[in-house]
Amino acid sequence: MERVQIAFFGRTNSGKSTLVNAICGQQVSLVSDVPGTTTDPVRKLVELPYGIGPAVLVDTAGYGDEGELGAQRERLTRQVIDGTDVAVLLRTGHPADDRWERLLRDAGVPVVFPGPDRESILKSIAEALPPREKRFLTGRLVQKGSRVLLVMPQDSEAPEGRIILPQVQVIRELLDRGCTAVCCTPESLHGSLKALGAAPDLVITDSQVFTEVDMAIPRETPLTSFSVLLAGAKGDVRVLVEGAAAIDRLKPGDRVLIAEACSHVPASEDIGRVKIPALLMKKMAGQAGGLKVDIAAGNDFPEDLRPYSLIIHCGACVATGTLVMSRIKKALRAGVPITNYGIALAKLKGIIDRISIP
Repeated sequence: MERVQIAFFGRTNSGKSTLVNAICGQQVSLVSDVPGTTTDPVRKLVELPYGIGPAVLVDTAGYGDEGELGAQRERLTRQVIDGTDVAVLLRTGHPADDRWERLLRDAGVPVVFPGPDRESILKSIAEALPPREKRFLTGRLVQKGSRVLLVMPQDSEAPEGRIILPQVQVIRELLDRGCTAVCCTPESLHGSLKALGAAPDLVITDSQVFTEVDMAIPRETPLTSFSVLLAGAKGDVRVLVEGAAAIDRLKPGDRVLIAEACSHVPASEDIGRVKIPALLMKKMAGQAGGLKVDIAAGNDFPEDLRPYSLIIHCGACVATGTLVMSRIKKALRAGVPITNYGIALAKLKGIIDRISIP
C-alpha cells in the first residue's frame, strides 16, 4: 500500500513540530521557542490508526518569517504541497493563514484543522483522505496462472545485495495474484526462455534493454517495462504515451526537462542524466544548435514549465501517485508534453507500438 503524505502547515513557531511529535509519540522535530527552528521539511514514516495506515508526516518549515531565510523556508514549504494528500493547517489568526488555505485548496489538497486532542485530529485526517483505489502495477496484463518473465539488469543502478524497489513490488504483486514469476538478467535471458519451454504470457524488462529483449522473444509475446507499469499505477499513462510523440517534434534550440522525483547521487550509467540525454542528442545529430537539457531532482520541479518543449519524468518508484499526478497536471496546464523514462526509451528505440500498456 502506498503511503499517504500528511503535511503540517502554519506560521513559523505556530506549534507544527509539537503537534507532529504528539501524533508520533516521540520527538521527530526539534521544538524550541526560537522562531524558525525547523528550517527544512522533516519527514517521519509512521503507521496510523482509524484506517489511515502507512503514512509519512511532514513537518514543514512554515511561513510568515522575515528576510531571505524566511523566503527560503516558504519556498521549501510550497514544494511540499504537490505530494500532499491531506494538509493540517495550524491557524494563528494571521492573514497569511487564509492565503495558505487558499493555496492548498486551489491545489486540490483537503485541509483539516487541529482538534483538542490527538484522537480528534487523526479522525479528521482519516475522514479527509481521498478514496484510495486499489491499482495493480500489472493492471490487466496478467491473471491468475500467468507465467511472467522479468528481465532485471544488475548494474551500478542496482547495488550489490539489493533489488530495486519497482522490481520488488512487481514480484510481490505477481505472487499475490497467483502468477509464476521467473527472474533473469539480460545475459541469462536466452537460457531462461529455453528453460520455460513455452513462451511466457508477459515479459517485463528494464526499459534500458528494451531492444535486446524485444529481439530475443517471440513477436506475439506481450512486452512492457517496470517504468511503464509505474506510469499506469501512479500517473495517467495515456497522457504520458501521447507526450512521447513530442520527441519527433523536437527541433534545434528546444529545451527538455529531465525530472527526477528523488534526489540521488548519479552513477556513470545514470538513465536520466546520461542515457536518455545521449539518445536525444543522437536523434538530433547533424542539426545545428542541438537541445538544451535541464535536470530537476527531488522537489526542485520548476514552477514555470513554459520554456520547455518536453518533460521526461522518472518512473517515480519512491514518489506517491499524488505527486506524479500533480506534476502531470502542471505540465498540461502549461501546455507542455510530458512522458516518463520507460515510455521515452521505447519511443527513442522505435518500439513504442510494441509495448503493452497496463
